[in-house]
Amino acid sequence: MASAQKISTCLWFDTQAEQAAQFYVSLFPNSRICGVSRYGKGAPMPEGTALVVNFELAGTEFMMINGGPLFTLSEACSLMVQCDSQAEIDRLWSALLADGGKEQQCGWLKDRYGLSWQIVPARLRAMMNEGDAERTARVMGALMQMVKLDLPALEAAYRGP
Repeated sequence: MASAQKISTCLWFDTQAEQAAQFYVSLFPNSRICGVSRYGKGAPMPEGTALVVNFELAGTEFMMINGGPLFTLSEACSLMVQCDSQAEIDRLWSALLADGGKEQQCGWLKDRYGLSWQIVPARLRAMMNEGDAERTARVMGALMQMVKLDLPALEAAYRGP
C-alpha cells in the first residue's frame, strides 16, 4: 500500500487484529483491508496468523499488529467518529457495542476487541467553539449526563431557554 497519509495510527492487539479490522471496515463507507502480512514458521504465533493488517476507515489509514499480550488497548487512546445525524450515532453505537462492547460516559464506548471509540455528533465541535461561555456550559452540562449522545438534546441545550 503506497501511503498518501504522512501520519497514521498503529494499534496493538493480542491475536484479533484481522477480525477487528474486518469488523471495522464493515461499518464505514470508503473502507477496506489494504493488506495482511502473516507469521511464518517458527514465529511467536501460529503460522498463518495475521502479523500486520493495513486498512482504511472512511479513507483514513490504520495499521494493526498482532503482537501478543504484552501491551493492551486502553481509554488513553480512542477513535473519534463525527456523525452527521442521530441515526448514524445510533447505528454505530449499536454495532460497536454488539457482542461484548461496554458503554461509557459522554459518547465513549469500548468495543468487543477493547478499542475505545467516541461516537459524537459532528456539530458538537461547533457547539463547543462557536458559542459563548454560557452556551458551552449548557452543552457540557447536558453532555455530562449522557452515555450515548443525544444530538437533539445537545442542540436544545445549545439554543437555551
